[in-house]
Amino acid sequence: MSDLKLSVLDLATIYNGNSVTETLRMSTKLAQLADRLGYTRYWFAEHHNSKHQASSAPEVLIAHTAALTERIRVGSGGVMIPNHSALKVAENFSLLEGLHPGRIDLGIGRAPGTDGRTAIALRRSREGASTSEVSRQLDDLISYFTREFPEKHPFRNIIPSPDPSLVPELFMLGSSDGGMKIASQLGWGYAFAAQINPQWAVQILRGYRNNFRPSRFRSEPYSIMSIIVICADTDEEAEYLAGPARLQWARWNSGQFQYAPPTLEEAANHVFSVEERIADEHGKERFVIGKPETVKARLQELAEKAFLDEIMILNMIPDEQARHRSLELLAKEFGL
Repeated sequence: MSDLKLSVLDLATIYNGNSVTETLRMSTKLAQLADRLGYTRYWFAEHHNSKHQASSAPEVLIAHTAALTERIRVGSGGVMIPNHSALKVAENFSLLEGLHPGRIDLGIGRAPGTDGRTAIALRRSREGASTSEVSRQLDDLISYFTREFPEKHPFRNIIPSPDPSLVPELFMLGSSDGGMKIASQLGWGYAFAAQINPQWAVQILRGYRNNFRPSRFRSEPYSIMSIIVICADTDEEAEYLAGPARLQWARWNSGQFQYAPPTLEEAANHVFSVEERIADEHGKERFVIGKPETVKARLQELAEKAFLDEIMILNMIPDEQARHRSLELLAKEFGL
């Protein structure tokens, strides 16, 4: 997999007690670095009602970031379709594609990206999260882009953009086989969140490729795996830098959601409880940690097993300089 592409997933996580403004400034700087280094794309997640993540509106972050970069594709990882009308998504991303032709990705997720109460507040309705409603939303979204609503459909004459060619690159997101099945049936690209369910990644990504049906959007399958990657000059330094991410995931997976993202010092001095230790051991496959050679070997191994086209890096390092260094080392090692 010498031609394996690398990209970045950004949750706009608020580290070290920074302000939202400072967090977003750092996201912009990281995207600009990724652009200069030759990374393929930079995606923003959608999360709501979070004290520690500033990524509630990926379309806003995409517009800002695409305007301040030159080459890199910018997109959503993803827009959570239960929270939005298909028309508004089509309008937003057609407009983004018009502003930045050939550089916009629309990754769609099926979950709300938040708690149940906030999901209702976003929709102003208790409807919208069912499988059937998500399917209707996806059907409508495709029809807005293709202008091919059925003859008697009430939305048939609605125009999301004056230019029907303004269509972003489409991806379905997933951390189970549900998104995989939709992506393969629709003929979209597929991005699997291995940071959430690493043990299922290879099987599900292979399933996507095996079941892919060509469409007007894509003639061949295209698969991405997102995973937490922390790279440093030495394996020892990388393990130190990975401490906060490991502690945060150990807390989450042992039912502790109240804590802010740990600092490097907090993680280095933390003594894991029994529950945290079990959670950390169980979730170690969601991390790729080490010096450049170590990381490259592991990512290429994953790519070969899962038949990947691209790895999307979730970089959960609290220190900004170390975040940048991680991307620089990987870009050099992979020859981007």
